[in-house]
Amino acid sequence: MRVTVLYFAGHREITGQSSEVLEIPLGATLADLWQILIERYPRLAAYHTRLLYAVNQEFAVLDQLLHDGDEVAFIPPVSGGSEPVPAFRITSAPIEPAPLVALVQSPAMGAIVTFAGVARNNFGGRATAYLEYEAFAPMAVRVLEDIAAEACARWSTGAIAIHHRIGRLAIGETAVLIVVAAPHRHEAFSAAEWIMDRIKERAPIWKKEHWADGASEWVGDEKERKQA
Repeated sequence: MRVTVLYFAGHREITGQSSEVLEIPLGATLADLWQILIERYPRLAAYHTRLLYAVNQEFAVLDQLLHDGDEVAFIPPVSGGSEPVPAFRITSAPIEPAPLVALVQSPAMGAIVTFAGVARNNFGGRATAYLEYEAFAPMAVRVLEDIAAEACARWSTGAIAIHHRIGRLAIGETAVLIVVAAPHRHEAFSAAEWIMDRIKERAPIWKKEHWADGASEWVGDEKERKQA
């Protein structure tokens, strides 16, 4: 089958062209195509850990199957985004899954599970207007690292990435994103669920519910008052 590969920035300089049409085997994946390109243009190998992937202008992952006529882009570091994506981050910026998926994926991993905790419009039977998160960021990052390391040891996973938002979140925005790579789906799903539970228990991150009626409350305060 034939696919069109687009080249940008440093990739274009290495290949000497902005696009080309390649014949690849039926059943080939993005990972297979990338290996073909490295063989044709060995200098591309330096970009392996700093890539995003797109098929027909949609973000994709390395194990995605390709089809005849697909348009493929291996996207080099973009302006303002050349720094490596950290696996563990507390951030006030919106969280995007594609960079984290690209960070953890590996040819040896048969499953990648992505869990997104999203701000919902209700909590405890009350309507929520928006959420606010606060964190002791340096310690929180270390706790996320420790939780991921423990999950990796328990389920023999591959790489794990966790990003958590702070600040004001509108309904529908992602508050936490957990991405787990593992040889098989069972380990990936189990580890992701366990990680989320541990984050809620151990990470110094606090959530404030701003109710639709104008009131607000830090989650956990009501429980403490009832126990006092």
